Order: sequence, then structure tokens, then C-alpha cells
Amino acid sequence: MAAEADGPLKRLLVPILLPEKCYDQLFVQWDLLHVPCLKILLSKGLGLGIVAGSLLVKLPQVFKILGAKSAEGLSLQSVMLELVALTGTMVYSITNNFPFSSWGEALFLMLQTITICFLVMHYRGQTVKGVAFLACYGLVLLVLLSPLTPLTVVTLLQASNLLQAATNYHNGHTGQLSAITVFLLFGGSLARIFTSIQETGDPLMAGTFVVSSLCNGLIAAQLLFYWNAKPPHKQKKAQ
Repeated sequence: MAAEADGPLKRLLVPILLPEKCYDQLFVQWDLLHVPCLKILLSKGLGLGIVAGSLLVKLPQVFKILGAKSAEGLSLQSVMLELVALTGTMVYSITNNFPFSSWGEALFLMLQTITICFLVMHYRGQTVKGVAFLACYGLVLLVLLSPLTPLTVVTLLQASNLLQAATNYHNGHTGQLSAITVFLLFGGSLARIFTSIQETGDPLMAGTFVVSSLCNGLIAAQLLFYWNAKPPHKQKKAQ
């Protein structure tokens, strides 16, 4: 009976959340304080939770832009730099065969970020340019994922977004940034520091998320500071 009861639980946990030896350690020997296995369980659980949450993390920002019919406060250059960072993380992780739970959110955030890029261009009256950008990005992504691209180039793509904070400070408001999006990104990047160290052991990956956490934390602080601020209206020059 115990073996039958273990069946569904084991199929659920192994190998998605735990290797078989850790499952035996925790649920057969009932060594619930086995620290290495608990760290694996926590890391995998956090990683998959971040991946699942990333499916929706930027949708509030997309809806906010669509509702306002404006991308004011969003720097196109900044959004593109974020897209480069997400693309770099995704391609770097695929190239190094890292587990999907350690980078999967980069895929879904990339899809949402490229949508925001297009919307920024669209609301600036550059729809044709936006469509061309989507096509070019698709081609570049195929090249990056091909054997033609050296690992050094993929490694250099690991970058972070700093221009958004400068844009907020210059404007005196946070424009169409969504509070939900900002705080989810901040929390996710903090959790990713632990999961990247635990699952990949790659210092570049961990360093990327440390910098990302600092940037997202700064943007979150600015959003709180400018919470009630509104974009200044342009005044007509007196004749």
C-alpha cells in the first residue's frame, strides 16, 4: 500500500522537483532535515514558480499601454536593451544546457518584451518599422541559436537594463510602467540569484541577476516615489 501511495507522488516530484536519491532521502527514509535535498527542492520549486509567474508578469504593462494608447515614459532604447538581456540569458542557458527551471522565464518575458517594443513603435506612428523589427529579431534569434555563433558572442549578450531608471528620473514620473510588473520582476530577480547558484553554479548567471535585482529595486523605489506624479502637460508658448 505504501508503495502504491508513493507512486503518484514520486511521478509528480521525480525528476521535475527532485532527483530520485533525494526523493528516497526525504520521503522513504523521512530525513526531512536533509539540507542538500531541501535546497534542491526549494530551488526547483522557486524556479518553476518564477517560470509560471513570468507567463503573466508583463501583461499588466501591455494592457496599461493599450488602455492609455500611449507608451509615454517607456524608453524604446531601454526596452530593447532589456530584450537583449533576456535574449542573452535564454541563448546562453540553452547553449550551456542549463535546466529549463533555471531560465524558462526568459523565454516568456522575451515574448512579452518584444510585444512592448512593437507597441512603443506603433504608438509613435512607426508600425511598419515595428513589423520589420519583429522579422529581423526572429532571424537574429535563429542565428544566435545556431552553431554559427561562437560562445564568446553569446556570453557578451549577458547585459542588464540601466536606462529605464534614468528615463524615470528625467521625466519625473514612471509613465506606463505597471506597479505589478515592476514588483514581480524585482521579486523574481532576487529569487533567481539563489536558483542560478543552486542549479547552474555559473557566476555569470548569478552576477546577471544580482545586477538585475539592483536595477529592478531602483525602478521599484522610483515607482513608489513618483506614485502620485503625473506626466507634465506641455504648455503653449505665450505669443
